[in-house]
Amino acid sequence: MRIVGNRFSFFGMVLWFAPLGLAAQTSPVEAVRAYRVAHGPAILKGFAELLSIPNVARDSVGINRNAVYIRDALRELGVQSELLRLPGAPPIVYGELDVPGATRTLGIYVHYDGQPVDSSRWTNAPWAPTLYTRAIEDGGTRRDFPGDGESIDPEWRIYARSAGDDKAPIGALLPVLRAFREAGISPTSNIRFFFDGEEEAGSPRLRQYLETNRDRLDGIDVWLFFDGPVHQSRRPLLTFGVRGVTGMQVTIYGSIRPLHSGHYGNWAPVPGQMLAELLASMKDRDGNVLVEGFYDTVEPLGELERAALAALPDYDDELKRELGLFRTEGSGASLAERLLLPSLTVRGLASANVGALARNIIPATATAALGIRLVKANDPEHMKDLVEAHIRRQGYHIVREDPNREIRLRYPRIAKVTRSGGYAAARTPMNLPIVRQVVRAMRRVAGDDLVVIPTLGGSLPLYLFTDVMAKPALILPIANHDDNQHAADENLRIANLWYGIDLYAALLTMPVDDGAIEPPSSGPRR
Repeated sequence: MRIVGNRFSFFGMVLWFAPLGLAAQTSPVEAVRAYRVAHGPAILKGFAELLSIPNVARDSVGINRNAVYIRDALRELGVQSELLRLPGAPPIVYGELDVPGATRTLGIYVHYDGQPVDSSRWTNAPWAPTLYTRAIEDGGTRRDFPGDGESIDPEWRIYARSAGDDKAPIGALLPVLRAFREAGISPTSNIRFFFDGEEEAGSPRLRQYLETNRDRLDGIDVWLFFDGPVHQSRRPLLTFGVRGVTGMQVTIYGSIRPLHSGHYGNWAPVPGQMLAELLASMKDRDGNVLVEGFYDTVEPLGELERAALAALPDYDDELKRELGLFRTEGSGASLAERLLLPSLTVRGLASANVGALARNIIPATATAALGIRLVKANDPEHMKDLVEAHIRRQGYHIVREDPNREIRLRYPRIAKVTRSGGYAAARTPMNLPIVRQVVRAMRRVAGDDLVVIPTLGGSLPLYLFTDVMAKPALILPIANHDDNQHAADENLRIANLWYGIDLYAALLTMPVDDGAIEPPSSGPRR
């Protein structure tokens, strides 16, 4: 189902469609919740329609279809929306919603692109949204999308690429705007919508987009990033920063061609073994990175951040049971503590074949893809320099292209390092007045369940907003923590979509006040 409406101003539609007195009788959150209960099947069908549009960042046709769909949906709900374009870049879906008398402007960032897919690993086609009675691994079964008037189980899940990352916020925002219109509710802030089309490709043109449109964005008081999963305990989450990301690919060379393992084994160097030894030298058995200087530039936490960390629910043991992990890295440190350190991860390994395709050869090369997650004050290029220096200390000569015969005969160990791009970590101070306003608004929905953490484990181009645009930015996730983000069978739990709708209603109508942050507390699961 498509979100529809007349193409005239938001406030004209409010006056035209508003049931008299409804907004005065109920709070905005209650009014939106009532709309959601009454129109749940239509909301799910509209979300499924958006999910059915392929959105891999490098698929320009699919990306443009998504952008046009979102632009038109915003327009139909009274948002002055357009596509911002740069040559060769996916468009930014930009929208403005101004409220007479508003003294605050919220910037809302969402990305509408998704990760590539290997359809052979999916239970259903990735862009054919499929509804299940619960998670597939928990015995969920397929069912039809509900019809009008049919009740909805909040444990149902929608399976599709980007169901959790990151079309879920769009699927929640549009019903909120529609409910506002039908209930005669005005936001308490001006709103700027900014939807990115290449976040999963590293947002390489985002800085140019921001700087080119600085005159439109300078009036924003705070950026709200709608992305990521809630806490692993299913509690609502507010986070003030994200880790940065970068990485590299390392290829180790043996013979100039694959060799028969019987004729040359025990004589010719084995690239797979060499690579394994190199990788093992980078981390100890407790997962601590042994690259010299890797932890030296970590910015320490402030008092409020340490207090938030101390107040987090103790959930690691339950999470280990969920994931089937006997042990974790870090010598007993909690997950939250480990996320405040830079990490080095082997994202992939390749050297010939395994299983039925394995052959009796010594492969000519072995390759590892390394991911580096950064924390505040880590410079991406400096961190890659440190890893390269470690590789050199292990006796390797580093090249940028495949080595020719002359170089192969000159050096005993050769590693080709292909460096990735990436961006720095960012973190907003926790003591800003606008932060207190957001916390109060979230507590209207989350109550004492709200979990507050200094830094999210994932990465977003937050630094462009906090450092380049010099604005505070907060991350307010709504997706379930077990949504298979970036993997096959990505999904969204319906309860999380409902939470997003309630949350956005509270945020868009939060009063302009200066309430104090209350320490987060643990409560029952959501």
